[in-house]
Amino acid sequence: MAANVQKSSLLFLIFLLLQTFYPANSQSFLGVNYGQLGDNLPSVEATVNLLKSTTIQKVRLFGAEPKIIKAFANTGIGIVIAFDNGDIPTLATDPNVARQLVQSNVMAFYPASNIIAITVGSEVLKSGDQNLISKLLPAMQNVQNALNAASLGGKVKVSTVHSMAVLSQSYPPSSGVFNPGLGATMKALLQFQSANGSPFMINPYPYFAYKSNPKPDTLAFCLFHPNAGQVDSGNGLKYTNMFDAQVDAVRSALNAMGFKDIEIVATETGWPHGGDANEAGPSLDNAKAYVGNLINHLKSKVGTPLMPGKSIDTYLFALYDEDKKTGPRSEQYFGLFKPDGSTNYDVGLLKNTQTPSTPTPKAAGTWCVPKPGISDAQLKGNIDYACSQGIDCGPIQPGGACFEPNTVKAHAAYAMNLYYQSAGRNKWNCDFSQTATLTNTNPSSNGCNYPGGSS
Repeated sequence: MAANVQKSSLLFLIFLLLQTFYPANSQSFLGVNYGQLGDNLPSVEATVNLLKSTTIQKVRLFGAEPKIIKAFANTGIGIVIAFDNGDIPTLATDPNVARQLVQSNVMAFYPASNIIAITVGSEVLKSGDQNLISKLLPAMQNVQNALNAASLGGKVKVSTVHSMAVLSQSYPPSSGVFNPGLGATMKALLQFQSANGSPFMINPYPYFAYKSNPKPDTLAFCLFHPNAGQVDSGNGLKYTNMFDAQVDAVRSALNAMGFKDIEIVATETGWPHGGDANEAGPSLDNAKAYVGNLINHLKSKVGTPLMPGKSIDTYLFALYDEDKKTGPRSEQYFGLFKPDGSTNYDVGLLKNTQTPSTPTPKAAGTWCVPKPGISDAQLKGNIDYACSQGIDCGPIQPGGACFEPNTVKAHAAYAMNLYYQSAGRNKWNCDFSQTATLTNTNPSSNGCNYPGGSS
């Protein structure tokens, strides 16, 4: 039993060391949306320097401005450029336009500028514009043909961006299906993407799911806070957060149409840190919790219930607050950074700070334990949540070093603390819907070792 404890401690130490020495590599899945709908935004050069100072590895543009593409040359940052909805009719009907755009916006800068994908249109299928929808695939095909002619086919992917509205059903995730009205159009698009190895790009926003159903349990589910979880009645898989549920609904829809080979990319997801007084959800704490916990979740490589063991490429929305965006006031406050380059909230993206998953060494040890008086039902929910996030809960299983005392409270304390230690030792990692607290007293006892660190 002592050997098991030593082995568990050694593995935990190795995990922490790997996170410390390879913070940038561990976030190769992470990108950000660089919008420019603001009248006070930094220069392109300042923006490139800002991104170089972070562990963000990819950037998605909402256009293909040569000045911006060139500015990212020799940075190694993956670039997704965009041909917008207004370009689609001409791209669809004139292959020469596609060749010219590829020549002037891709070949002129590649490979110094690491262009990895071109999006043709955004949320076109949601628009209801049948003329535009009918031209989407021909436009994508002409762009692909232009890339092939330039020997860039397979190196630069061609896709289009969808909203969750392309699904007619998304809950439970196993029942996810595309809108029947898009049947032939969607099938043709997917056949093209499968043949060319391009990803299905989707914008999952748990924020909007909460906004439409603003209840405390919905908020916990959306923010990756500990919760009882939701069991998919179709396959018995358990979901503990909305992001996974939305992504898996898309996975189910793709599978149902026979396209299990197409990868998914989350091209936009985020949470506003401000908004109008009558908007449900926007706040600095909620934004920090969602983005920070999402990054931790992706870094864990737990994956989703339908796609375990890997993290999909995910682009945070957005790099900056954008004061010229229209709609609810919250639309202006999705930014990770202020126009002066300082953070709106810190989720450890800067290279000169530790990431949320990397503890910052300090003198005093801290452990996360349940507050007094918390019910067994709540603690069981905490155990389920913590153990679903990639930590090793073997020690609290029968025969494990920490199985005794065999009480819900003791098992919850071990699982909650291990989650806290591995997720970054931030105060919000020991919240568990306000059922947990930090202590300086080491709860280890009788051969059961609780990893400890600093807050």
